[in-house]
Amino acid sequence: MATEANLSLSYLRADASFSAGFLVVVVLVLSLALLLLRALPAQAAISCPAGMQPIAGGRFLIGAAGLLPEESEAAVQVRPFCLGRTEVSNQDFAAFVAATGYRTQAERPLPAEQFPALSVAERAPGSVVFKSPSMHAQVQELSGWEWVPGADWRHPQGPGSSIDTLGDHPVVQVSVADAEAYAAWAGAALPSEAQWEFAARGGLKDRVFSWGNTWRPGQANTWQGEFPLSNSGEDGYLGTAPVASFPANGYGLYDMIGNVWEWTSDWYQPDHAAVDGGLDPRVVDEAASLDPREPGVAKHVIKGGSFLCAPNFCSRFRPAAREAESPDTGTSHIGFRLVSPPLPVSHG
Repeated sequence: MATEANLSLSYLRADASFSAGFLVVVVLVLSLALLLLRALPAQAAISCPAGMQPIAGGRFLIGAAGLLPEESEAAVQVRPFCLGRTEVSNQDFAAFVAATGYRTQAERPLPAEQFPALSVAERAPGSVVFKSPSMHAQVQELSGWEWVPGADWRHPQGPGSSIDTLGDHPVVQVSVADAEAYAAWAGAALPSEAQWEFAARGGLKDRVFSWGNTWRPGQANTWQGEFPLSNSGEDGYLGTAPVASFPANGYGLYDMIGNVWEWTSDWYQPDHAAVDGGLDPRVVDEAASLDPREPGVAKHVIKGGSFLCAPNFCSRFRPAAREAESPDTGTSHIGFRLVSPPLPVSHG
């Protein structure tokens, strides 16, 4: 019995000694971590202009493996930035036009020197509008897109249409130059593709959508039905919706998916090779732009999908998805939002 008692006491002493030693190690590690944190430069909180959301930035894989070829993955990093919580609305754009007298590209005739073969009537102001084809349309008519004289941001579907009741809807029928003009007036810019995609993910990694891996009706304004013949409008909208009508993503940003496609500052290339390993990368060389479907036509990257995206046709209502679009073409389903650097933080 005495031997067993001695053994038990030895084990207790050993256990106590181990516990004490473990506590000493923990205290030392915590102390070292605190010293290292104190040695690091202070990280100022991100402050943003009104209407913009702070995005802390970081490293991530732009693109998505195994989906579409143009979405090839690349490792990139973005610094902290501020992104518009919503797309620029009609009332926002109207304030800009009222202050500056700006006329969009769709409101100006095509330059005769650039299009000498076109008649005056053919060079008349206008833009591209989606018209849903009839159920009996011929296959070649199923694209649904038409050049409509008189279509512009005030008349997004052409003459007879109006934005009088659409003040809080995203502005459409704007080109890259139009969006950049608004951005300059507002003291901001168009986001790069990397900034846009980082923000659209909402802090999630390795997820297909901004909210997870499963499509959830009611999360975004997209096409419900068989595109382009039938749209049930189950989400409440057959066209654009007022900005912020659907849930925000994890970063507090609205309509990063659906509603309207959004212009970015990047020229389009068929993959992400040019930005691989970059810090705040963007493709700024127009001559480097390449859309294999239309070689020789420089295009910009648009992101996010729109109210015209359906599973059977577009399927680009994902953060990684991208499309190429001629920068001087306004359409009834492309808009934009703004980016700016963080504001200096006052310490006074």
